[in-house]
Amino acid sequence: MTETAVEPSSRRGTPNFRVTALIVASAMIMEQLDATVLATALPSMAKDFAVSAPQMSVVLTSYLLSLALFIPASGWLADRFGARLIFRLAIAIFTVGSVLCGQSPSLSFLVFSRLLQGFGGAMMVPVGRLVLLRTTAKSDYVSAMSWMLVPALIGPIIGPPLGGFIVSYLDWRWIFYINVPIGALGIALVTLFIEDVREEAVERFDFVGLVFSGISLGCLLFGFETASHSGEGRLAALLIACGVVFGLFYLHHAKVAEAPILDLSLMKIRTFGLSVIGGSLTRITQGALPFLLPLMMQIGFGLSALESGLITFATAIGSLAMKAAAAGILRRFGFRNVLIVNGVLGAGSYAICAAFRPYWPEWAIYAVLIVSGFFMSLQFTAYNIVAYDEIPRPRMSSATSFYTTFQQLMLSLGICVAALTLHGSMLMAGRGHAALGDFSVAFLVVTAVSLSATWWNAKLPPEAGSDMSGHKAIRRPPANEKAVRRGQIRPV
Repeated sequence: MTETAVEPSSRRGTPNFRVTALIVASAMIMEQLDATVLATALPSMAKDFAVSAPQMSVVLTSYLLSLALFIPASGWLADRFGARLIFRLAIAIFTVGSVLCGQSPSLSFLVFSRLLQGFGGAMMVPVGRLVLLRTTAKSDYVSAMSWMLVPALIGPIIGPPLGGFIVSYLDWRWIFYINVPIGALGIALVTLFIEDVREEAVERFDFVGLVFSGISLGCLLFGFETASHSGEGRLAALLIACGVVFGLFYLHHAKVAEAPILDLSLMKIRTFGLSVIGGSLTRITQGALPFLLPLMMQIGFGLSALESGLITFATAIGSLAMKAAAAGILRRFGFRNVLIVNGVLGAGSYAICAAFRPYWPEWAIYAVLIVSGFFMSLQFTAYNIVAYDEIPRPRMSSATSFYTTFQQLMLSLGICVAALTLHGSMLMAGRGHAALGDFSVAFLVVTAVSLSATWWNAKLPPEAGSDMSGHKAIRRPPANEKAVRRGQIRPV
């Protein structure tokens, strides 16, 4: 059994979990700001590159694909070289990738630059989360996650209106340049305050597993993304088939490998496995929303980029309001009850977006988006915490890599499902451009997927995560204990 090691110098003046959480949040601000600002600018970027707006989904999926490919290696790299070094390097790579994105002369160069950005992001957030989990007591997990996620919501809040302002009054390339000062600040904070946690004994790196899993995930994601483009059905089918084949190769490899890069045995841990499945289904909706909503507002409603950004940021307001209430809600009702009831409410509120039309009053659209953001943010907070309820500390790095890989994979798949559904609806209606009805179909499809997570949430035990939330589940006495109370049998 290995132990987590920390450099002696980093033990002096070690910051509490709140300081660490805020530093990790600075990296999340940069990543989330980049994603939300970019989503608002896609129609303008499509005009510059002479492609249709739905085709710009490749700019989002290429980044998320890179995350899914390289996140599995993040835990091993942090254990081998130290979390502080890898965290700094990740922020630097992300920042350099941002500069290259801003300099992109073509869509293909932009996709390459987004892949480089994704490589940095693949190490940035998972390693930061790993540091937080390893240096925080279990009873402080809920508070630590809240401290980390509340500042990170600054990105989604200011992202859409900032993106609209940049597109309307500057140039979309400035979307990427704003990451430079944030990245420089992040590197300085990591150098000063982050502990250099690592494992004393590190398993041999699973290079074969990285190749098999990378090819499988890459082919599947690009296959689904390609399927949303006209005339590329054969290529999409070939990519998906290739992804399935290499996925089977990896499954066989994982059974015989000493330390597989994606440790499938973690799925046997009940709370972790159920959180991965339920969270993956729910994240398909979450991944689709930043892609569908700005396009719907600009193409379907005829709004400018700035006007759509001032509307779509409402979901982040709901998310921010939730963070203050998360600890109390989880303590009162417990993880299982929250995930079941709140999951239905969250999916239902997103489904209402399918009914949005230009004649709706703005306050009603804002209200729906704020409520949707509240419910879905609470859902992901619960998933992100209860997943680690039964994970022993020596397996924390592999669990973090595994969980974050599927988290990013499903967000990317959400964009693919939304783009594919949007394209399919257009074809069935014989239209060359997306109409409001096509967006409605896409919203309903992705929310139906999230709703299916309810069945998996119900499988969680009532006491799941009680050590972290403070919730005391009501224990149901066994049948013979009930009989003793009723006087039907004598106690032994």
